[in-house]
Amino acid sequence: MSADAVHPVIVFDGVCVLCSRWVDFILRHDRHGRFRLAAMQGQHGRSLLVAHGLSPDDPMSFLLVQDGQGYSDTDAIVRVLAQLGGRWHWAGGALRAIPRPLRDRGYRWIARHRYTLFGRRQQCRLPEPTQAWRFID
Repeated sequence: MSADAVHPVIVFDGVCVLCSRWVDFILRHDRHGRFRLAAMQGQHGRSLLVAHGLSPDDPMSFLLVQDGQGYSDTDAIVRVLAQLGGRWHWAGGALRAIPRPLRDRGYRWIARHRYTLFGRRQQCRLPEPTQAWRFID
């Protein structure tokens, strides 16, 4: 059985500094270890992007795959926050209160300019040894 059949998988841009900060946030606040992480530069992350209709060469969104369903843009963020519980559940609810076309437009603008605004690493983010079990590929 694959990791995405048991655990939700977040596919992220491993060279994007903003995306790496999002991964750090997930690792810090997902205390139950429910999410697995796959860089889009890896084989598994790339195949999930393709399977859910996103370009693996220039994705404008990260992808959450849960129960075989793909979620992207702010829908993915809202779902992740809701599952973290506590104040993050409320933050997801506040984000959901913003009309989806408006929040997705803002998200896509940031995604399109993420390297300019936040920077780009020379190589893919590597997990800490104690967190390696959370990563696929």
